[in-house]
Amino acid sequence: MAQITIVDPVTRIEGHMKVQVTIDTVGGKQQVTDAQCTGTQFRGFEKILVGRDTKDAPYITQRICGVCPVSHGTAASLAIEHAAGVTVPTNARILRNLTLGANFIQSHILHFYLLAALDYITPPASAPWTPVWNVDLMRSATLQQIGTNFTTAVTMRREAHEMAAIFAGRMPGLSAIQAGGFTTKPTSTMISTFSGYLNTLINFINNKYVPDVQVLANAYSDYRQIGKGPGNLIAFGVFDLSNGSNPSRLLKRGVVYSTNPTSVQTLSTAKITESVTNSWYDDTTNNLNPASGTTVTVDPATKANAYSWLKAPRYSNKACEAGPLARMWVNGDYRKGISVMDRHMARALETQKVANAMIGWLNQLTVGGSEYSTCIAPFNASGEGLTEAPRGALGHWMSTSPSTTVAPNGVASIKNYQVITPTCWNASPKDTAGVRGPMEQALIGTPVSVASQPIEVLRVVHSFDPCMSCAVHVMRPDGKPVTIIKGEPEF
Repeated sequence: MAQITIVDPVTRIEGHMKVQVTIDTVGGKQQVTDAQCTGTQFRGFEKILVGRDTKDAPYITQRICGVCPVSHGTAASLAIEHAAGVTVPTNARILRNLTLGANFIQSHILHFYLLAALDYITPPASAPWTPVWNVDLMRSATLQQIGTNFTTAVTMRREAHEMAAIFAGRMPGLSAIQAGGFTTKPTSTMISTFSGYLNTLINFINNKYVPDVQVLANAYSDYRQIGKGPGNLIAFGVFDLSNGSNPSRLLKRGVVYSTNPTSVQTLSTAKITESVTNSWYDDTTNNLNPASGTTVTVDPATKANAYSWLKAPRYSNKACEAGPLARMWVNGDYRKGISVMDRHMARALETQKVANAMIGWLNQLTVGGSEYSTCIAPFNASGEGLTEAPRGALGHWMSTSPSTTVAPNGVASIKNYQVITPTCWNASPKDTAGVRGPMEQALIGTPVSVASQPIEVLRVVHSFDPCMSCAVHVMRPDGKPVTIIKGEPEF
């Protein structure tokens, strides 16, 4: 008999998320037959930005997420620079790469050890890791090495933050990035200190992180076949290696369709739309390109079919997965599969690739060089900023006011602003055509041993590293489990 299991809130992610799955027996196996992923909090950053000076955008949008503020600051800066027709100096490009690279490293280490690995290994015997479900943990004694490296991983994550702050000014919420470039002027001492941190982190990545992920993948090899999404992959590209409007990149821009997985298609943002058919937004904004999209909320009680504050981005009407796996696949660096374990392996190998590239970037910095070009967005202009956050493709779209509407300092103000985050791609609800988002599709067919303790569902969800926001989780004060079987009391 089919039953509905709800996990609300999903913990060990950033932000507020609910996952509802229908579990039934198919072919003699109990598995997920339907899934809904819900973003449960509306934050409204796009509304906050309207009417403000464009230069505020890099700082305000960083508050969308405390785990990946560098990516939002970068995307906002790129959107303004696109509108103004400005190219940043070489030093600024490299400083952005180094700061963003450090952010990728800390985020990926955080994800594996603190957020995802605890779905497979016995956690520390103390709060907040206890109590623990009686589920399929520690299949192999070799998994103990992950637990042994747990404390070191926390230290490494902190050191990656400290490394970023050398150039960024502080982390999270860096002060150095702005439209036109970077405010920090690197010194020999800064470069040397950054190098020391980087060498320590590379040693951890090579000798602990990557081997630990391989051990996990071997122990849970069945998860190479579980959690497969639609197979369509999207990457906006990141880490510019040259200046100009069409730079080469360490991780390339492109789209891959499941029908031809070895062929990378050129990405066109004109093919991106956002469905709100099953989201708590007004249907007049349905299926618009983000350049002309708006954010108009509705009362959830008035839209019966809707179930999420996330819109449903689509590329050529297709649900596309974003993230390290998409980036590494588009780049040709990893193409073994699109499962739970493939996401973990791609993420670890990407960390290694980015960290090694940072050695070269650090050597390219010029002490005494230029880090800033004057950048003032004109009236009646528009711009888009495409980059990658640790969790996947990130885009900011901005338009500025006519000359009759100015910011307090007399310059163009923001007329409209739209953001598509990686988790909007991955955890999106059904679109107008009824097509589920990538995470929902990945959950379908997932075997579940115990419906009241659906660890298999969490393994799929956590493999995407969802990030709804960096806000504080709403936890139940009595400490009761958050898994609810429909028909039973929630509290």
